[in-house]
Parts: sequence; structure tokens; C-alpha cells
Amino acid sequence: MADYVIGDIHGCFETLTALLERIKFDSRRDRLFLVGDLVNRGPGSLPVLRWAQGLGDRVTAVLGNHDCHLLARWQGLRKKKPLDTLEDVLDAPDAEGLLQWLRNRPLLHEEKGLILVHAGFHPAWSLDEARERARQAEATLQGKGFVRTLGDLSSSVRPGRDEQRRRRVQKTLKILTLTRTCTKKGEMCKHSGSPEEAPPGCIPWFQMSRRWKSDSLLFFGHWAALGLYKSKRVIGLDTGCVWGGSLTAMRLPDLKVFQEPSRDKPAKKKGH
Repeated sequence: MADYVIGDIHGCFETLTALLERIKFDSRRDRLFLVGDLVNRGPGSLPVLRWAQGLGDRVTAVLGNHDCHLLARWQGLRKKKPLDTLEDVLDAPDAEGLLQWLRNRPLLHEEKGLILVHAGFHPAWSLDEARERARQAEATLQGKGFVRTLGDLSSSVRPGRDEQRRRRVQKTLKILTLTRTCTKKGEMCKHSGSPEEAPPGCIPWFQMSRRWKSDSLLFFGHWAALGLYKSKRVIGLDTGCVWGGSLTAMRLPDLKVFQEPSRDKPAKKKGH
């Protein structure tokens, strides 16, 4: 039996299939942890979702920003973007079941020795606060506030009775699914290049975290320009498969790395 954490798939189903063969994945005994962004930009978002849903409890995936974008398009809250490759999912006969499954994925997953998130943490958050905020945001996405919460993620929150709570959920979603670099005050910078190319004063979130303390390994994705990143307690696994790079899996607990060069048609250009 083995556990593997896999980086951003982005609809690269052919590469994913080859990587699973490389690691000799056996769904009867092995488990997979996915850092989010299962879909979009690559050509195979539909088979990726069907594969993940079909694995049941053998796979754990957290929500990424492209997964949220797909959910927002499903609900008519966002228009198609030039680089979207989501029409096969939205038009599929089993779209309802697949998207309900996606909607119910966590934003942060924890178990002994492992923490999984798509992008990162706010530097002032403790693990307890990140956990509490993630559970609150998940409850809105999985409950009656689903459509409104997705709408808030795409626009400003209007004043109202529950304005403060909605703003808090909006901030949580953006940090957990979008952050790469931030200022010393914890303000998120809009930057998708390498850490060396970041604007002045913008520092990788994992170098800024002041209160986050845990003996667990924290795995994240979302930052293709960062590539494979390994420190004592933080590991980044987005190695840019959708841009012609590779798809990366890391085996637990020995942290052996397996990489499969991209076999899918690369996206035209990098983007958020």
C-alpha cells in the first residue's frame, strides 16, 4: 500500500494515465491526494473528473481556482475565457453528477502527517484559524449559499445583513485558491512568475507564514513557475504539465518523486 500526492492536473488526462502507470497505482490498495485544479487549459477535463469521481474514497482532492471557475460557469456566473477547455464537461450527459461531486471537495484536507491545500495560507493565520475558515467556506459552497458564494468570489460583496461573514468567506477562498506571493502586511500580490520576478515587496507566502506551525507536511500546487519546491515542512508540486512541463507525484512517507513529461497538447500561454 502506498499514498501519493499529485500536482495540478489541469485536464492532462493522457499524462495522468502515464504517471499512474509509472507509479504502478493500484486503486485496491493505494491512495491519491490531489492539490486541486483538476480541470481547464488541458484537453481532458471530462475524463479527469470521471476518473477522480470513479475512484471514490481512494482519492482526495482539494478545490483549486480553476475548479471554482468551472463551478461558476456551470451556474452561469462567469463567461467563457479565451483559454477555457471546459465545454466537454458542461455539455456532458453526466455533468450534474460530476459537478456536484466537485462542489463537495474540501478547500483544506488534513490527516496524520499531511495537509493539502491548492495555493497557500495567509501569513498571519495559525493552522487552527486556517482550518476553521476553510470549514466555514466549504459549508457555504456545499449548502444553500453555493451560488451566492461563487458570485462573491467573482465580484464585490454588496452591503447587507451578512456582509461581514460573506467578506470573510470571500477572502478565505481567494487566499486558499489563489495566493502565491504577498506583502509583509499579508496583502496578496497578483503575480504568476517565479519568486525572483515578483514585484518589490512581494514574498512567497510560505516564507511569510509567521503563526503556522505543524509537524505535518503541507502540500500545495498553483504555482507552475515555482516548479517542484521542497523545504522542511512545505512542498509545492505544480510542475507545469499543462504548459508542456511534467506532472509530478510524490510518494509518502519516503517523499520519492515521480515525474511524467507532458503528453497532452500544451496550453498556448501561461495565465492565472
